[in-house]
Amino acid sequence: MVLIAIAVAGCSPTAAPQGLWGKLWSLEVGPDYRRPEVKPVEEFRSQIGPAEARSLADLAWWKVFNDKVLQELIVTGLAHNYDLQLAAARVEQARALVGVAASPLYPQIGYQGLAGREKAFVPIEEGNGNITFNAFAGLFNVAWEIDVWGRIRRSTEAARAALFAQEDIRRDVMLTLVSDIATSYYSLLELDRELAIAQESAETYKQTLDLFTQRFQFGKDSKLPVARAQAAYDSSIANVASLKRAIVQQENALSILVGEFPDRIERGTELTQQATPSTPLGATTDIMERRPDILQGEQNVIGANAQVGVALANFFPRIGLSALYGGQSMNIGDVVDNSFSIWSIAGSLAGPIFQGGRIFETYYAQQAFWEGTIAQYKQTVLIAFREVSDALIAQTTLVDQRQALEHQVVSLKEAVDLALLRYNAGRASYFEVLEAEQLLFPAQDALAQTQRDQLLAVVNLYKALGGGWDLSDTQWTKPR
Repeated sequence: MVLIAIAVAGCSPTAAPQGLWGKLWSLEVGPDYRRPEVKPVEEFRSQIGPAEARSLADLAWWKVFNDKVLQELIVTGLAHNYDLQLAAARVEQARALVGVAASPLYPQIGYQGLAGREKAFVPIEEGNGNITFNAFAGLFNVAWEIDVWGRIRRSTEAARAALFAQEDIRRDVMLTLVSDIATSYYSLLELDRELAIAQESAETYKQTLDLFTQRFQFGKDSKLPVARAQAAYDSSIANVASLKRAIVQQENALSILVGEFPDRIERGTELTQQATPSTPLGATTDIMERRPDILQGEQNVIGANAQVGVALANFFPRIGLSALYGGQSMNIGDVVDNSFSIWSIAGSLAGPIFQGGRIFETYYAQQAFWEGTIAQYKQTVLIAFREVSDALIAQTTLVDQRQALEHQVVSLKEAVDLALLRYNAGRASYFEVLEAEQLLFPAQDALAQTQRDQLLAVVNLYKALGGGWDLSDTQWTKPR
């Protein structure tokens, strides 16, 4: 079996260049970790201008999102969000499991106490008879597996990688939470703006309805303009009700994010007054050192790599020492008084000979899992670059889109005013007035949505770059 293990290690694509004998010399079988080769591009797609040394991701979130109310919401969320508390608990669990994995490196010391009473049939010279006797014992035992092949050390390495991965997961939850709170808040401001537009449109449609009704009552027009204006007014009222419902639901969702029961959310700066910060990118290679999901993916590779070593060490015998020391007596008080009369020292060597291929298949399965974590790590890097590119192209195109919509809204407002003047002068039909109004309000909604999308593009870019990557937990929970 040992010779077969040597052959497996020598043919392994994950083994270190010196092969298994080199590993045996260092008394730790299995491949040493090497980071998967991923060479990022020199610049992000859709990047404008040359790369800068600093990056938006270097800024703390309270320097990116300048709205004071939003900052308070983020502080509350980082302190009370239950997903974040769950992630923190899992970090502590993983930290404890590192100790569990490392514990077999040390001698395992235990104790045992025995107390019994027994009646037995015993032959004696005068005949056979029954004898009743007591038995008491106190024992200390020691067992120690000598980690010759590094199985325990590789297991500890894997557990430590799992701990680091959980810490990166917690950082990812933090970054996602900050981004989600900002996204939800900006969406709430956009709904507020849409509600204001809807209420304004309802008031305009009411005025138009009153105008058409007066003309009909004085016999200057037919009932058709009144019916059309009434329908437009009713539609605007329904839209107001729909937006009020959406606002409450958005407030409820934001309340849950910050770890509180559904309640009203305070507002800070209005949507139209929100300022977008500058967004330098930094070097493309920095993203691989900042993004929590990329760092987590690498720790998964490290852990899987170590588990390959564990699977390989299972081919080799386990070598251990054990000892027992104690006393035994028929009277409980004599167990200690008679000194320790029982002792033993032993060495052991146990290894597999034939297990139906289980050890081989376990090794191959772990090898395949390791290769899968590499593929997943590389895929995570690609997705990160895609998300940065998506946010950059959004930033670039939304500027032109917003300017065009602002011009459209100005033109449509002018068209509504001109249509009303022409209608009052008898030079235009009611249809021209309604058409101008029905074009204006959706354009205002589209402008509000674009203003929101510009803010969300900053949020998405900050998250895609791995924002706040170097912040400590205290900085995450309290802005300076």
